[in-house]
Amino acid sequence: MRSRASYNGHPIHPAFIPFPFAFLYGAFFFELFGKILDKPEWWTTGSYLMIAGIVMGLIAAVPGIIDFRQTVPPQSSGKKRALKHGLVNTTAIVLFAIAWWIGGDASVAPDWGTLLLQAIAIVLLTMGGWMGGVLVNRNQIGVDHRYAGAGKWKEAKFDSSPGRPITVARADELEVDQMKLLHIGDDRIVLARTEDGYVAFDDRCPHRGGSLAGGTMICGTVQCPWHGSQFDVRSGAMKAGPAEQGVGTYEVAEADGEVRLVTK
Repeated sequence: MRSRASYNGHPIHPAFIPFPFAFLYGAFFFELFGKILDKPEWWTTGSYLMIAGIVMGLIAAVPGIIDFRQTVPPQSSGKKRALKHGLVNTTAIVLFAIAWWIGGDASVAPDWGTLLLQAIAIVLLTMGGWMGGVLVNRNQIGVDHRYAGAGKWKEAKFDSSPGRPITVARADELEVDQMKLLHIGDDRIVLARTEDGYVAFDDRCPHRGGSLAGGTMICGTVQCPWHGSQFDVRSGAMKAGPAEQGVGTYEVAEADGEVRLVTK
């Protein structure tokens, strides 16, 4: 799924997170070995690195929150993982902030209590980073992949109008096998063009909630990018697992150069 917090198509959150990781890991080890080796300049450096790490952690959290709210598919395993990722990282930042506040003057050697807090925070930060990696590499959050004929990522929002046609695209807007994600009220629907015309179906894969709009489509079949489940885009029938059921479909019509969709 393409990140909503991006610049020129490049997600911002993954670009920012190396800074708090580097600063906070550095802060802990500078303070720890400064304490062990009695090097005041080391623990002083660690104290300032901690400030930089906390600030950069808060900055990196902003695009992360945007992606959590607007990019990660709702009611999915990825959403649960993203929530844990955010809570674990936030706890780590809070623990570092407490350790910095307790430590006081940067020129004073840290005590073992604050170093223990930092060690716990480092463990949490590592866990949060691991979950973040899974979100990108497994759940493909922020991945704007390309496949033959995919075209540019398209997404649009519309007001909900149950039972009434909504104009959702121009008739020539999509090429064959291209898809567009529609937000209609609280619903996420995929508009796609096949060799026989336009179709529409639910964006959510019934297996783990992956976004079908972020997958691939060819010859009337869409494949979920998370675990490979496949569905017939016209009937919604499941063609290959691990999903055990199909997806909902919607009525689509072309008229006057426009594509119109009727929601349920």
